[in-house]
Amino acid sequence: MDLKISGRRALVFGASKGLGKAVARELIAEGVQVAIVSRDPDRIAATAAEIGAIGIAGDVSSPGNCEALVAQATRALGAPIDILVTNTGGPPAGSFERMSAADWQKGFDNLWMSTVESVLAVLPHMRQRKWGRILAITSISAREPQPGLVISNSLRAGLLGLINSVSRDVAKDGITMNALLPGYTATERLTELGVDDATMGPRIPTGRIGRPEEFAALAAFLASERASYITGQAIAVDGGFLNSI
Repeated sequence: MDLKISGRRALVFGASKGLGKAVARELIAEGVQVAIVSRDPDRIAATAAEIGAIGIAGDVSSPGNCEALVAQATRALGAPIDILVTNTGGPPAGSFERMSAADWQKGFDNLWMSTVESVLAVLPHMRQRKWGRILAITSISAREPQPGLVISNSLRAGLLGLINSVSRDVAKDGITMNALLPGYTATERLTELGVDDATMGPRIPTGRIGRPEEFAALAAFLASERASYITGQAIAVDGGFLNSI
């Protein structure tokens, strides 16, 4: 299937590994020119060389950085961003009473303001060009709170309201905004947590955890010309996990 996005330009945050890397790789396979961002300069450079992207080191959780990163990616790609994929790591785990005000602020800057700032930075050019795709990678915790993740559960749920609201304002300009809710997927993070098919598979209707490329396939489709009538949605890629709870 020709997604009709060859030659477009994309910026993918949190793409040195995991789901962000998988999405960047899938877009590149579709002929998109991609800039990827992550905090670790060595890791982002290695990933960029591996998949054929432009690597940019930067911390999206630092206020004001996202606007600068969008500007840097625009210069590196030689034209404004057509496709923005927001993606960040999750806040620390812990109960509500154990979370400090500083923990909440850090989570807010990382999850919430990074999305707000980067969307604000790309919208003017997308409106001018009458075309744009904005994808926010969140989590199934945005729909179903996960144990011990009170900051993530709260802020990610709020992001769905943001995507839904803003998508209505920009749709007339040919811009779509959607949230993707990954479930248990075989990434480095899950390996670190000791989660695999043996431990989690029986709780998922498909009987297994997901593969990054399965998630990336949906992201690429939503970024495409063919998905121009899909906006304001929050779509789970979870093997039916949410429906089984």
